[in-house]
Amino acid sequence: MFSRKKLERNDAIEQAVASFFNLNSEPKHREAIVALADEKSLEKGKKQVIELSLPFCANSRLDALAAYLTEQMPSLNKSEIKVSYNIPITAAKTTPIPNVKNVIAVSSGKGGVGKSATSVNLAFALMEEGARVGIVDADIYGPSVPIMLGNPEAHPASEDNRTMFPIDVHGVVANSIGYLVDSESAAIWRGPMATKALKQLIYETKWPLLDYLIVDLPPGTGDIHLTLAQQVPLSAAVVVSTPQTIATADAKKGIAMFGKLDVPVLGIVENMSYFQCACGEKSYPFSKGGSAKLAQQFEIPVLGELPLSNAIREHADEGKPIVVFDPGNEASLIYREIAQQVSIKIGAELPQHALVTKHTQGNPELGIPIVNQQ
Repeated sequence: MFSRKKLERNDAIEQAVASFFNLNSEPKHREAIVALADEKSLEKGKKQVIELSLPFCANSRLDALAAYLTEQMPSLNKSEIKVSYNIPITAAKTTPIPNVKNVIAVSSGKGGVGKSATSVNLAFALMEEGARVGIVDADIYGPSVPIMLGNPEAHPASEDNRTMFPIDVHGVVANSIGYLVDSESAAIWRGPMATKALKQLIYETKWPLLDYLIVDLPPGTGDIHLTLAQQVPLSAAVVVSTPQTIATADAKKGIAMFGKLDVPVLGIVENMSYFQCACGEKSYPFSKGGSAKLAQQFEIPVLGELPLSNAIREHADEGKPIVVFDPGNEASLIYREIAQQVSIKIGAELPQHALVTKHTQGNPELGIPIVNQQ
């Protein structure tokens, strides 16, 4: 917490920060941005301290933010700017999961569009931006997250044979049915068994304190999707597609499903958007503009357009997420941009959860029960 004896809230800095992140259209978008400044330090010739609290993570933009603030407000030129993140809990139909602030579903209407790769790299991109992140592989019938994380033989530890600890992979914690049973066994489960397994994965995992829990959904709009939307506190969803007409037609069903269930769709991630050869020329083997048309129809943004890239596929097959192992790659930079947009939309645009319950354990100010703080 900032010491208000030394620092006072500065509206001008807050407005400048909101302008930098393009959040100045509505006052409510600025409410969660807090700027505390030592106003008297400049009068005494001392170095001014500015403490910023942001409701979203943005590590890769902090240098640009500092430069923007000093450009807009020259008096801050010799100031020390400190940034912390206070990710809020967004509104949901059900009580938050212990230790988990926000749950983000990553969905696609059909298989083979790169949904799991998007889920994994979005999780790591959010972590790189400064958030605490976990991922659940909810594709009960065909779990692929363990392969993409490079640990398909791993098994979660348990102290009581009832609950389990997620597996830490390069700073992101994860759990999957693939860690618990072989894929052949899961593939023959009926709907009720699959939905029960999903709820166990989410609620019987001892998550550390997380800003975001990414849920990699199976393709389609079946029982697992309805269970997740109705019985799990979903904050929002991200829809993955390719430009191809058949893919966007199926993605449209997913967006419509979330709309009926009152789950905000943050936007569309378009995979295999284009192919760029060594000569620099772009081609569009799976058509062009399909996701843009879909986004326009539902009045949601295209969060990013990822190339048809061997690098993404190779890193996924090798269990080495491209965001972590090749951060300078074009795809990694696009994933980081997508992560920034997701974090900003959740933290500054969506309504916050109205919680009144006080918990005897943990920090009541967080609004969630903390049962496994690490």
